[in-house]
Amino acid sequence: MNIPLTNLGKQKEQIWDELWPLWERIIQKSQYINGPEVKQFEEEFATYSRIPHSVALSNGTDALVLALKGLGVQQNDLVITVPNTFIATTEAISVIGARPVFVDVDPDTMLMDPDQLQACIERLRSENKPVTAVVPVHLYGQMCDMETISDLATRAGLKVIEDSAQCHGAEHKGNPPGYYGDAATFSFYPGKNLGAFGDAGAVLTKDAKLAEWIKMAANHGRQEKYTHAFEGTNNRMDTIQAAVLLVKLRYLEEWTNKRIENAACYETLFNGTEVGTPCCKPFNRHVYHQYVVRYRQRDQWKEKLQEKDIAAGIHYPLPLHLQPAYAYLGYGKGDFPVSEKAADEILSIPVDDEILTQSDLP
Repeated sequence: MNIPLTNLGKQKEQIWDELWPLWERIIQKSQYINGPEVKQFEEEFATYSRIPHSVALSNGTDALVLALKGLGVQQNDLVITVPNTFIATTEAISVIGARPVFVDVDPDTMLMDPDQLQACIERLRSENKPVTAVVPVHLYGQMCDMETISDLATRAGLKVIEDSAQCHGAEHKGNPPGYYGDAATFSFYPGKNLGAFGDAGAVLTKDAKLAEWIKMAANHGRQEKYTHAFEGTNNRMDTIQAAVLLVKLRYLEEWTNKRIENAACYETLFNGTEVGTPCCKPFNRHVYHQYVVRYRQRDQWKEKLQEKDIAAGIHYPLPLHLQPAYAYLGYGKGDFPVSEKAADEILSIPVDDEILTQSDLP
């Protein structure tokens, strides 16, 4: 039996009867851009997320770019984030002319370490560096220690943009992404817990003015047809993708609960072995976008899984500070040892709602 890392085909079968009538209506009306489904998804995603304002966008990277710009991050500003993430996090910082500054991650959760963040803020302030924002990354399905991070940023006068591309439905102390920060950005790339049939993204925020600016900026700075308040860009979500997300959103809690159940099953199976299972902080709701274990012989184990047609991935094998694209930042091996050690040991194994149940346990 072939076991993929994410079984999108099975997921499609579950929703197809609900999805096709929506698509048929969109096609018949030819409302491919800014159709009513986009606004409906924005409203329903905001309601689900318990954050008042949602802006649907073309992808998660654009969501980060627009959130940073909308919050006033400018060319030559410094933005603090982590090296243990996908390059889209830092691309968004660089594309507006700002410069990423890295801090290491917590050895248990592999998320931004608040102590490292505090030390970095103090160092940059003492050097009179133009640091303006923090981008904590909610990785693998678990939120960072946002209460602490938000407090540190607020006291330093920094904006907080939560990269929540892997955390649909996650919570920290009962609160969702976007509750602690100035904005939370999401990706709906197909493999995400809430995924479109192509690229799509969104920004959640409590700030109505920020939401309105992002909505305008994503539609050429438009106030009304052929009237533009400023030069914007084209970062709109397609109506067809909004329809996919509307249908999938109705299943998200069911699928998430199954992931959590599967993770608990893995925890039982790996108990007493040398495999390190994910650390879920007791005050978090971990939604397991990836089930990331740690094992010293990671590469050999990955090969054995592949021999049995079980997919596995590495998220991520090379920390950003060691990527050729960021050689200009001047970092080197050993600068962020926790991220580097994790990159040598981590392995993502299938955890979506199509695999495992507690009844599968011996």
